[in-house]
Amino acid sequence: MSFSRPLWAGVAGVLVLAADQSSKAWVLDGLALQGQGNIDVLPFLSLTMVWNRGVTFGLLGGVGGIASWALTAVALAVVTALLLWLRRAENRIVAAALGAIAGGALGNVIDRLRFGAVVDFIHAHAWGWSWYVFNVADAAIVCGVAALVLDSLRPRLAAVRPGG
Repeated sequence: MSFSRPLWAGVAGVLVLAADQSSKAWVLDGLALQGQGNIDVLPFLSLTMVWNRGVTFGLLGGVGGIASWALTAVALAVVTALLLWLRRAENRIVAAALGAIAGGALGNVIDRLRFGAVVDFIHAHAWGWSWYVFNVADAAIVCGVAALVLDSLRPRLAAVRPGG
């Protein structure tokens, strides 16, 4: 079977988008986390309802309503750039990573358009350390970027190996 960039990116993007939006619907409607605020799942993991009006880690959250539209436009521009990059993807990992990043970005865009903010709810914490509250889309974006970075290092690692 031959390598199909659009297939790998499309499957990854649709899976991320579906997981993101269904998890947010579950948090908002199934758990009604807005009314509860916080549910401890494990000693190091909680479901904590946060409306993120800014970008990653809540940056730019206090700049007003125009920020939501600007952030939406930037996210859509990033998705467009990812689709252009996809045309040059050399392997399934890169294609799937680009799809995951695009799916995550679109999941957060949908939130901004629906609610004017992004639904964040996953809160990792341990031993007095606390990470920012995030969502499935954010996790997919981070994992997709990590996969791209690791893939970009692969040729260098092969060149460093003896006989490679």
